[in-house]
Amino acid sequence: MTEAHVATDRRPNRAVLLTVTCLGQFMVLLDNTVVGAALPDMQQQLHTQLTGLQWIVDAYVLLVAMLLLSGGIFADRFGRKRVYLTGVAVFTAASVLCSLAPSLGWLVVGRVLQGVGAAALSPASLALLVAAHPVPQERIRAIGLWAGLSGIGLAAGPVVGGVLTDAFGWPAIFLVNLPVGAVLLLVGLRHLDESRNPGAPAVDVPGTVLSVLGVGTLTYGLIEGGARGWLSPVVLGSFAAAAVLLAAFVAVEARACAPMLPLRLFRQRLFTVSNTAMGVVGFALMGSSFFFSQFFVSVQGSSVLRAGLQTLPATLAMVLVSPYAGRLAARYGFRAVVTTGLALAGPGLLALGTVHADTGYGNVWWRLAVVGTGFGLALSPLTGAAVQSVGPQEGGLASGISSTTRQIGAVLGVALLGAVVRTRQAGGAPFETGLDDAFLVAGAVTSATAVLTGLWLAKAKPVEPEPAEGRATPQRSTGPGPDTVTASGGASAGSPS
Repeated sequence: MTEAHVATDRRPNRAVLLTVTCLGQFMVLLDNTVVGAALPDMQQQLHTQLTGLQWIVDAYVLLVAMLLLSGGIFADRFGRKRVYLTGVAVFTAASVLCSLAPSLGWLVVGRVLQGVGAAALSPASLALLVAAHPVPQERIRAIGLWAGLSGIGLAAGPVVGGVLTDAFGWPAIFLVNLPVGAVLLLVGLRHLDESRNPGAPAVDVPGTVLSVLGVGTLTYGLIEGGARGWLSPVVLGSFAAAAVLLAAFVAVEARACAPMLPLRLFRQRLFTVSNTAMGVVGFALMGSSFFFSQFFVSVQGSSVLRAGLQTLPATLAMVLVSPYAGRLAARYGFRAVVTTGLALAGPGLLALGTVHADTGYGNVWWRLAVVGTGFGLALSPLTGAAVQSVGPQEGGLASGISSTTRQIGAVLGVALLGAVVRTRQAGGAPFETGLDDAFLVAGAVTSATAVLTGLWLAKAKPVEPEPAEGRATPQRSTGPGPDTVTASGGASAGSPS
């Protein structure tokens, strides 16, 4: 068989591969934003308070954040097809459990399992795509399609969540994953080819366990502190345990032969500053968007469907702006684009802090759009800056760490800003006042980060376009997650959570 025939035979498989991997990542990203629209209905139907809603969101994001790097290593060592399909199966089964959950506790368990499935599915989907496209230019094109098509899930989430919740109730936002997951399993088992990296590092089990326990305990203290009181023995004990666990994590990573988080990378100022700023982006973006639908429903009296549509400007602006952010960073430098993005997002959040029950939507939507535009400008260049600060062989690892940092920031944002609202409510202030304070805190932190980033983020040289036979993009898929390195030194549009 000639080479031309081989190429022709492979094209349908590549088309199926692209469809399967995009649809899997689409499902993961959809679940990041679809839940926000259903939170008011969950609160009413499950008879839970703000603390319960925080756990519904953070249970998922926490597991994704802590297992993302290990998920990529699992895919390389044990087979990318096997790990991908296992992730799809776990995610789908967990989605069914969430839809059938009779109580808050069962729903949180389902969300934890969803996070485990997503942490396996997401990096394995990209690893499959990269392995099937060895030619750099073809790989870049495939990754761009993967990022763009799956990223539609971010924009679709609020609308889909609003429509399904309004028509069928909140369980429908999870049950919709069942047919998608079933199709992915059937097609994937038949058409996907297995691949693995025999030289992949061993899974850092002690580091993974300590990171989950440490950040999880810290999150527990932050969420429960607003409900139980900050001087409660349980809350103080949680903070103490978190400090011990995280210190143990640092000690283990410093001595490990193949750590999940190589601490030496943080000796590079560019790497440290970009990841710190990425953590702030996750903190402010996810922490504030947690309250978007609740504001429109609980404060302004919108329906769930209308609230989903009203939150769309922020997500849509991110999806539209993100693909161009990497190119702008390559032309004008990381510092200029990131600082501009944060300088837009911070004041945008501060402006949202001045919105009240009687503020017309015509004076609200543009604030959401400014916030989305700002964060859309910052996300890709921050990942690109982290990647540029390390060697070519560690680009995938740096991208994965950047995604993980953003996810950890998201976990802490939902926990801490929720605690701000709960503390204000405990002092007798109405929900609206606490909400204003949450937006103001997120805006102040983001604005301060814009100033510090402008001062400390070193200018990076524009990245030269990659020739057809030039250096390959990093293939070490140690959890690239939603943010993936592109030729322009940026990253694909990722999950905001």
